[in-house]
Amino acid sequence: MAIQKKQILNKVYLLTGFMFLFAFAIGYKLVEIEFVQGDELRKLAEQGTVKTFEIAANRGNVYTSDGSLLATSVSKFDIRMDAFTVSDDDFENGIKDLSKSLSKMLGKNPGYYEKKIRKARANKNRYLFITRNLSYNEYQTLKKFPIFKLGTYRGGFIVEQRTVREHPIGKIAERAVGYDDYRGKVGIEGSFYEFLRGKNGKRLKQKIAKGQWKPLNDNNEIEPIDGRDIITTIDLNIQDVAHHALLGQLEKFEADHGTVVVMETKTGEIKAISNLGRTSKGTYYEQRNYAIYETYEPGSTFKLMGMMVALEDKVIDSSTVIDTEKGVIYFHGRRVKDSHHGGYGKISAARVFEVSSNVGVVKIINDHYKDNPKKFVEGLTRMGIDKKIGLPLKGEGTPYIPNPKDKNKWNGLSLPWMAYGYGVMLTPLQILTFYNAVANNGEMVKPRFVKEIRTQSNVITKFEKEVMNPKICSQSTIDQVKEMMSNVVKRGTAVNIYDENFSMAGKTGTGQTEYWTDHTKYISSFVGYFPADEPKYSCIVVIHKPDKKLGYYGNIVAAPVFKQIANKIYSATPKHKSVEFSSELTSLDSRFNGYFEKANKNYKKVPNVRDMPGMDAISLLENLGFKVSFNGNGKVRSQSIKPGKQLKQGELIILNLS
Repeated sequence: MAIQKKQILNKVYLLTGFMFLFAFAIGYKLVEIEFVQGDELRKLAEQGTVKTFEIAANRGNVYTSDGSLLATSVSKFDIRMDAFTVSDDDFENGIKDLSKSLSKMLGKNPGYYEKKIRKARANKNRYLFITRNLSYNEYQTLKKFPIFKLGTYRGGFIVEQRTVREHPIGKIAERAVGYDDYRGKVGIEGSFYEFLRGKNGKRLKQKIAKGQWKPLNDNNEIEPIDGRDIITTIDLNIQDVAHHALLGQLEKFEADHGTVVVMETKTGEIKAISNLGRTSKGTYYEQRNYAIYETYEPGSTFKLMGMMVALEDKVIDSSTVIDTEKGVIYFHGRRVKDSHHGGYGKISAARVFEVSSNVGVVKIINDHYKDNPKKFVEGLTRMGIDKKIGLPLKGEGTPYIPNPKDKNKWNGLSLPWMAYGYGVMLTPLQILTFYNAVANNGEMVKPRFVKEIRTQSNVITKFEKEVMNPKICSQSTIDQVKEMMSNVVKRGTAVNIYDENFSMAGKTGTGQTEYWTDHTKYISSFVGYFPADEPKYSCIVVIHKPDKKLGYYGNIVAAPVFKQIANKIYSATPKHKSVEFSSELTSLDSRFNGYFEKANKNYKKVPNVRDMPGMDAISLLENLGFKVSFNGNGKVRSQSIKPGKQLKQGELIILNLS
């Protein structure tokens, strides 16, 4: 009995010991949790119920110089459906009407949608895709459809909102405007992304029932700062003309790709830039920014640079007689040939330039620099054509000018071939910058794409004219080559674009794109300025690989684009003996503030959009919740709902454009 009692006591002692140790362990853990791990565990607990949400800042807009939208952010809505959560009664009562409504909006027959949704319900699909990229008005309409109008939990309606970047004027200047997204940073959007993006804000929210979150405070912890607006130098009217003139010529000659740039002579402001490439289907779109990145052998447009070196060194003057012989000469077994059969005989240096004689210009350069080619190359580099412009937009091509110092690349053909534009590499914008300097009496100004950075109506940063070289050569040389370029149009290779009503000056270019391997592919170009006596704009047109059967000379393929642009600007003005430019063109900047203020005003009544550019008016009214329909293009001439009426979201307003 005593032994049994002792055994029981031992078990009690053992159990008590275990209980004591267990209690000690619990106490120790509680102390550790409270005082050692407390802060960390409390933080983890808060993360499950309290979370910091990021509030996206509104991205800034990109405008033309006259206030028209080039790029803006708009909301897009993707719609899905939880087909399983809807009750049997609600589903059967509404499925046919829902299918009819979807058919009317999205296009497919009602049976397609009914079958699709019933199948998803049978498969317990809680995330059925319905449609994507709806506008705000379309989203508001769709959420009122049968079943969907019951809401998220009863009707299974799921909406996902995204902010996307849109170009209100379509594909025009798309590569210059660029983008800042998963594809990288390109163009104005990419180069000025720090200003456009703004800074996101933060707000604390607490998790409540059904996975929803509510704000902890009335105010944000960090308020978002909206992005700034970029005001470009682009002129919408000139851009439209340049784009369509280039497009028409590319289509006519079935070319591979092309570019056109229009620059304001005095300021360097880029008024238009278009870059179009051909698809496999024969259509064209803004493919790459050829004007900025693509270097190529310019051919005859480079003759201006060589002629200026020779004039500046005074080895010739414009009246020096050059014997072009019979239009053919040879260097080391390689032929230099004029396009004019039989050559031009003995002509002046000025006439060599006007008729673009390859033989003539090669003889000028080779005869005077063959013993000292370094002097010729130094003359080119002195004018700055061997350096990048230093654009704010990424991707500028690197110019290449052969140099006799490079023994591996310099040979007996280098100098004569350089004379008429082979072996050198430049981008269209680099060539235009040089020609613009000639038009500007020797002052080389940096091409400029952006005028201002604004927030609301306040100017944050203003970009002024930047001079790269105050004088690229003497005024005497400038005067001589300006007269030569004027005569190119009056009686030279570009006489086909001559117009007695307005003056132009420039140089044609016809080069083989694969000179050493393929003699069937050409680059056609024209670069110059207008008016010839008091240049207002300079312009370059480069078209790659036109169909040789249809035409390939620069005066036939590229020069008409130049003329069309010049003619369009002139045609806006009254015809006087001395042509004056339209006051509308010179007062575009003064209208910017009016358009800008309209776009940023908080409206309670229908605004007056008459005389606004159509795309601006449409964007403004859609952001106010209207459904907008329009006829024509251009500026708004009338609106169906009179200004001053009370705003009603979802109402249809019709605009008649000029």
